Amino acid sequence: MIKKIGILLLIVTGANAQDKGKFESYSNPFYGTIVSESNKYEKEEKEASKSFKMNFDGKQIPKGLAEFTIVEAENPISQGNTGTCWCFSTTSFYESEILRITGKTINLSELYPVYFEYIEKAKGYINTRGKTYLAEGSETNAVQRMMEWYGIVPAEAYEGKPSNQPYYNHEKMFGEFEAYLKNCKRINFWDEAAIISNIKSILNHYMGAPPTSFKYNGKSYTAKSFLKNATKLEPNNYVDFMSLMQKPYWSREEYKVPDNWWRSDAYYNVPLDEFMFVIKNAIKNGYSISIGGDVSESGYSSSYDVAMIPSYDIPSEFIDENARQFRFSNGTTTDDHAIHLIGYKIDETGDWWFLIKDSGSGARNGNFPGYYFYHEDFVKLKMMTFTIHKDAVKATLDKFNK
Repeated sequence: MIKKIGILLLIVTGANAQDKGKFESYSNPFYGTIVSESNKYEKEEKEASKSFKMNFDGKQIPKGLAEFTIVEAENPISQGNTGTCWCFSTTSFYESEILRITGKTINLSELYPVYFEYIEKAKGYINTRGKTYLAEGSETNAVQRMMEWYGIVPAEAYEGKPSNQPYYNHEKMFGEFEAYLKNCKRINFWDEAAIISNIKSILNHYMGAPPTSFKYNGKSYTAKSFLKNATKLEPNNYVDFMSLMQKPYWSREEYKVPDNWWRSDAYYNVPLDEFMFVIKNAIKNGYSISIGGDVSESGYSSSYDVAMIPSYDIPSEFIDENARQFRFSNGTTTDDHAIHLIGYKIDETGDWWFLIKDSGSGARNGNFPGYYFYHEDFVKLKMMTFTIHKDAVKATLDKFNK
């Protein structure tokens, strides 16, 4: 009996003993092996990724801007790391329109319409309870819509980024914008006033708050009075065209792509021959165009500043509305990019070339930074929509009226 008690006391005493700790250097030798071997793998020379591209040897490509008849435009600027080509191209287009209409050169803010497009996207997301498409992209006619609702300002009044930030970059901003809205959907929170207030906080942090009033050439303006009195632009004077067989020609239709998130059905849908006639006739008569479509083909080269359709894709004589619709329907023609068509030339063979002003990074890699030369076949097959002044398309609009 005594022995058993002694053993019991010993066990209890051991259980109640105070544990102690000590500091020691962290060690995980196998993790160190993982890191070192991974670093060796990353430093190994790997075969560079390749894409299949057209061989331009022997091709008669324009040799410079001087060959083109050009509608005057501001110098190209970079859209940076943003998906806002729709606004850069169309703002450039409206700058050329201001010069054409008034004779004045006004450098507009590209980011002012972008700010309010984000606001409208948030409202659309709220009103559809999270069913509208969220992305940085939009369509060229979004600028017209934002001008009509919010006006426009000169670049000097709103840069849309910190002044010491070298390039526009919306990666983090859009990440926060998207994450916040998707969380509102997840928790079923749809208070518009509260949500828009928070969205503005995000935008203001990264882009800065747009001005409510400002001075330009010694005069005070709001965005709407600047639009009306300084630029003389009238948003309702601008129209949009497309050419797709999936909807009846000579009717106004929706351009069914994700970036047309508000489902605009204001596009005049015309046969391809009319589509090309309008483009050629407009630029020949001094009207530039904000145009958009697909820029991912093997005949698209930033090194050569050129966009062509190679014969191994489809010979020129077979490019028609069926070939165009086929590529749009199967997804090989997508709604990639918007640019500003500012000039043309007709070469010795009778082929048309278009001078393109481009805000994308690829346009900075060739001999003519900010510009491309598009062959007419590329426009015919791969460019899907455009925005233009209604005076440039009177004859075509008359056909709709009939």
